[in-house]
Amino acid sequence: MIHPTALIDPSAKIHPSAEIGAYAVIGPGTEIRQGTTVGHHAWIEFSNIGPNNKIFPYAVIGAPPQDMRYDFKPTNVIVGENCTIREFSTIHRATNPDVPTKIGDNCYLMASAHVAHDCKVANRVILANGSLLGGHVEVQDGTIISGLVAVHQFVRIGRLAMIGGGAMVSQDIPPFCQAQGDRVKLIGLNIVGLKRNHFSSDVISEIKSAYKSIFVSGLPMQEALDQIAASEPCPAVMELLDFISKSKRGVCHPRYKETFSEDE
Repeated sequence: MIHPTALIDPSAKIHPSAEIGAYAVIGPGTEIRQGTTVGHHAWIEFSNIGPNNKIFPYAVIGAPPQDMRYDFKPTNVIVGENCTIREFSTIHRATNPDVPTKIGDNCYLMASAHVAHDCKVANRVILANGSLLGGHVEVQDGTIISGLVAVHQFVRIGRLAMIGGGAMVSQDIPPFCQAQGDRVKLIGLNIVGLKRNHFSSDVISEIKSAYKSIFVSGLPMQEALDQIAASEPCPAVMELLDFISKSKRGVCHPRYKETFSEDE
């Protein structure tokens, strides 16, 4: 299952059921588990690749971080299971030996996506063509990042958020929200995503009410958060409040308060 032209470091561990394509390079510190396929000319080093992943030609996983402070200590990438990593995508290993760059399960990285050092990408995340995550970015479950989106280092993107194509993201995107624009702004909730993930109509209504209180009502944000928390909201709304409360970069806001309609 290993093409004779592939270059395999003696320290690499490759499961007998894995497939390694022509001229692929499997470098030191690498483990590739069962059912994973690696396309021709892919390059993988210092990475733990879980089962049943599909890694396409020319992808690069585990290259050194693009960080001027990196001192070339051994660091790692972890990729979960059932992920698809398309052509020319790059995932850089961490700067901290104790905290690897991590991709969760069932993720889809489309062609030329980039995940920088020390990122944490959770499960069922889609990074569309040419999307870029700066260092230390956190992307939570079920997020969709459209093509040519650039995310500033240390930004967090909440669960089931959706970011429109070409956006420049410099602040945290709260869970369940949609955002778009050259300098990204919130445009409402990801209602389609909530429904697809089996959120009930009552929970969606409660999230919508919380969104309006936080971003549309004109209340100071902390006052809005306190009022919602005092009402004993559902777990999804508490998740939204907790995410906002823990933001270090500040959260993205709507461009105009009146853009949120009753139909969203």
